[in-house]
Parts: sequence; C-alpha cells; structure tokens
Amino acid sequence: MNSLYFGVTGSSLILIAFFLNLFKIITVESKTYLLLNILGSGLMIYYAYLLNSIPFLILNIVWTFFALFKFVKISFKKAL
Repeated sequence: MNSLYFGVTGSSLILIAFFLNLFKIITVESKTYLLLNILGSGLMIYYAYLLNSIPFLILNIVWTFFALFKFVKISFKKAL
C-alpha cells in the first residue's frame, strides 16, 4: 500500500473534524470529534514515521496523546 494513503486519510479525518466543529455540527467535547482526531493523527504518526520526519512525528504524537487523554477524561466523566 502506498504510504501516501495513510497521510491523505489521516489529514482528511482531522480536517473533517475541524469542519464539523467549525460549522457547529459537533463540539470539541464530543466523542466523534475526538475519535476523528485520534484516528487521523494516529495515521499521521505512521505516515510521519514512513517519511522519517521527526518534527511531524512529534507533532502527531502530541496531538494523539492529548486527544486520547481528553477522550478518556470525557468517557469516565459520563460514566460516573
């Protein structure tokens, strides 16, 4: 599989989340928004690794970490 597919798919998911939020279809507190960011930035991590792009890799690791952190926080908050 061409590595470009990972980059295009990952960035598309992040942009979809951004546009859905921009047009007030979802909020930054929604699980959908966070999952799109987690999946998108996760794919971008793999893409950055394939490109051997350390700055891009670090950016997406941080992006994934904070989106995942917020997702877990929201999930446990609603469970209580």
